[in-house]
Amino acid sequence: MGAIRNVIFDLGGVLLDWNPDKIASRFETEPELQARLKESLFGHADWQLFDRGTFTEAVLIERVRMRTGWNTAQISAIIDAVRESLDEKPDTVKLLRALHQRGAHLFCLSNMPTSIYDHVRRRHVFWDAFRGIVISGEVRMMKPEPEVFAHLLEKYALRPEESVFVDDLSANVDAAKRVGLHGVLFKDAVQCRSELDRLLDRA
Repeated sequence: MGAIRNVIFDLGGVLLDWNPDKIASRFETEPELQARLKESLFGHADWQLFDRGTFTEAVLIERVRMRTGWNTAQISAIIDAVRESLDEKPDTVKLLRALHQRGAHLFCLSNMPTSIYDHVRRRHVFWDAFRGIVISGEVRMMKPEPEVFAHLLEKYALRPEESVFVDDLSANVDAAKRVGLHGVLFKDAVQCRSELDRLLDRA
């Protein structure tokens, strides 16, 4: 087996903070109402279609309005809060920079709507570390579907046995492994660095 040379990072939950509970708490004070908000928006199939790029943000807002009775301004405010909540996770960005300096080939594969990705692309500055980026909303495929992994591998001519995928969701890591990639389930930057070091040090 060849050495691991490619590291593929997820964004939300790995390089960027993703905390639906914190977002919901900005709009509802009671836990039951917070849970209902999360389920009505982030837990609904409409959000998955927004992630995939099937729906624009305007279409999502209208569908949520029709389903929930929330007004357009309320829904727009929640989506804006999602955008603003996607802060860098400093320890993981530091790890990304260290891997870049080490000579690892870095890539990004994330489920994210294009309107939110456009915002974080302007807001953050770590993008130069990546040799390639695949965003679900742009390619209309998403994790954990095998097609999106195949798309990334083919687009950047990567060999799966030489590549490792880092994600905070076990379903996505398991899917990556099924197509031949190595996988690291992200818990924090220290744990992730340790697991990546073991893989990258393989001869």
